[in-house]
Amino acid sequence: MPAGPQTILLDNGSLEPAATLALRDLAARLSSQLGLAVEPVSLLHSSAVAAEKLGGLPAEILMPALERRLASGQNDFVIVPLFFGPSRALTEYLPEQLAKLREKHPTLQARLAPPLHAAGDDRLARILADNVSALLTADGSLASSLPRGAAVRVALVDHGSPVAAVTAVRDELARQLALLLGPRVAAVAPCSMERRPEPAYDFNDPLLAKLLVTPAWAESRVIVALQFLSPGRHAGPTGDVAKICAAAEASHPKLKTQITGLVGTHPLLLGVLADRWRAAAVVAPA
Repeated sequence: MPAGPQTILLDNGSLEPAATLALRDLAARLSSQLGLAVEPVSLLHSSAVAAEKLGGLPAEILMPALERRLASGQNDFVIVPLFFGPSRALTEYLPEQLAKLREKHPTLQARLAPPLHAAGDDRLARILADNVSALLTADGSLASSLPRGAAVRVALVDHGSPVAAVTAVRDELARQLALLLGPRVAAVAPCSMERRPEPAYDFNDPLLAKLLVTPAWAESRVIVALQFLSPGRHAGPTGDVAKICAAAEASHPKLKTQITGLVGTHPLLLGVLADRWRAAAVVAPA
């Protein structure tokens, strides 16, 4: 029997090859940080990506991946979710799927680590602040083209969620980011890339598309801080966020936007993930 639990780094999954490749890179770096094997696995979607777009190695989906490992004698797992907050994927879908799998494999033991955000931990905000600061100071970037004394505004954008607790994470990160950036920027505002239309989901507002064209913002230099972990159809160089920014600039010529790097590439994230792994590894398996 294998010694000790198998660690899995879990993202939501994507049809974009770049997302799976980024997950693999992060898993390799976390493996070095922890000194143990970390396997990159997606909750859904990624198995539909052609293997030739992934260096010949197909992406893995969690439930089939667990079944294969259970068949080989591995029954103990630590699952580290690459999610900012308590999405329904973690609080509902994943527990339901694990319960079904345990009916077939009663020896299955799974420890689910907490999501990335934790009260009292400002490392995610520090990552965002570093990403914004890089654009405020880098040669040839937004800062170099600003008139002396011109103000910069920061829009912290996440995907948008039907779960208020997930959006509350975004709002808390925006508050922390504003404190970290201080007077270097004129404003920091949280916003969503998209939302469900019903009034029950108004907590996602404002949308990035609407924020960028409101007074003051529409005549400003705006750094769009990505609260996204991996590249893909939303946060890639030609993704949805970039298209929203381009459309806003086209209709408001005084608006100038620049988009930060991703959270998943910042070295501070490894420490966050390692701490979340430790929080799960020391508890009894479920």
